[in-house]
Amino acid sequence: MVSFRFFLSLLMIGLAVLCPGCRPTPPVAEGVITPHLHHSPHGGTAVELGKEEYHLELVHETGSPQMTAYILDGELEKFIRLPLAEFIIRVKGQNSEMLRFQASGNPATGEKVGDTSEYIASSSWLTNHAEFDGVLVEIKIGTKTYQEVAFSYPKGNE
Repeated sequence: MVSFRFFLSLLMIGLAVLCPGCRPTPPVAEGVITPHLHHSPHGGTAVELGKEEYHLELVHETGSPQMTAYILDGELEKFIRLPLAEFIIRVKGQNSEMLRFQASGNPATGEKVGDTSEYIASSSWLTNHAEFDGVLVEIKIGTKTYQEVAFSYPKGNE
């Protein structure tokens, strides 16, 4: 005859296997900060603006003279359309390069210059540089202005 404890043990094992999401999460020790990770929708480099108020995602294909920037919300989920015509990233180094990002329309999303989250910079300098330290000179989003935002490409600033 099967004992009640044996039956109960089998039931608990079955529930644990069938319902892995029901397991309690282990407690986080007090004072331990767990990282809040973001994933760029285009696989690019995230540059945080403010304290996760917005993000700039930079996407560059190695060997290409173009870099695309997307303006996103604090969670890198929603695209933020701006009336902004352009913004500049200053590259740090001996020969400081200025990357001028121009507003770009996108028929797939209905975005157009003057109402877009997508910006493109073209420079022959980008063709031979896969890594650099840069500074977003200034960008205005809503009522906030972000100035002199430093980052490393492709690491970002988070």
